[in-house]
Amino acid sequence: MKRKSFTSKFKAKVAIEALKGHQTVNQLAAEFDVHPSQVNAWKKLLLESSSDVFGNGRKKQAESHEEEKDKLYNQIGRLKVEVDWLKKKTGHLD
Repeated sequence: MKRKSFTSKFKAKVAIEALKGHQTVNQLAAEFDVHPSQVNAWKKLLLESSSDVFGNGRKKQAESHEEEKDKLYNQIGRLKVEVDWLKKKTGHLD
């Protein structure tokens, strides 16, 4: 027997319906033709990962800023070395 494969949209729909609490888990399982333990697993997964939905953008943005900051500090260091070298060669560094 082949295993059923569900889309992420379907899983989210079932989990949201379970969170609403208008129907029991067994009623939802019968309505969507899935096992009740699967409904509970999707509900639990939705609750655990819901904070990532709202916080993930800030984390990615912070990582991006750190990478850009490191790149700019490296560039400043190289330019400072070049300026010091040019000052030394032209005699402006006493």
